[in-house]
Amino acid sequence: MSVMSIEKIVDQALQDGYLTPAMEAEVGRICDSASELSIEEYKALDRLMVSLLSGDVVAVPRKQFINVMEELVLTEAISRVAEIEATSESSLDVGDIAAYALNRLPPLYATTEEGANYQRQRARAELEKLIAQQVGEAIARNLHRPNDDRTPVGTKNTGNEILRQVSTLLQAYAPHFEQKSEY
Repeated sequence: MSVMSIEKIVDQALQDGYLTPAMEAEVGRICDSASELSIEEYKALDRLMVSLLSGDVVAVPRKQFINVMEELVLTEAISRVAEIEATSESSLDVGDIAAYALNRLPPLYATTEEGANYQRQRARAELEKLIAQQVGEAIARNLHRPNDDRTPVGTKNTGNEILRQVSTLLQAYAPHFEQKSEY
């Protein structure tokens, strides 16, 4: 999704009838990075809120899934980093190492526990050496070129802030609104 304004995102959501996770994240990013929202932006957020409450716009839930490769790489990286740090003066960033290795390994997504177990078994049988190799390369790279001068991901507020803001607005505008069960 290209960078859009809050007004364009709301117009798109109203036109489509859906607020996608990407649209929600972009609104959150804009709200988090702006020192102050304009009147037009507040009006657009108000229109979105009214549309969400009325059901004219539906928030599309995020699909729950995991990338099993992430846990396998993190396990390998933590083990290797602990060994290195215990026997040397080196200090390594597990996140940098994992990201480097993950960018060079295939993802192994699963939506169920059974699927995750299948992916773990498959990875142990077919990818164990490749995982170890990529983590090793990531460690070697990190030892020679640490990322000390870069801003880590997650140091700014993200989508959770917009959810808090929308929740606060909903409480202010619709304090007695209750979702009716259709069961």
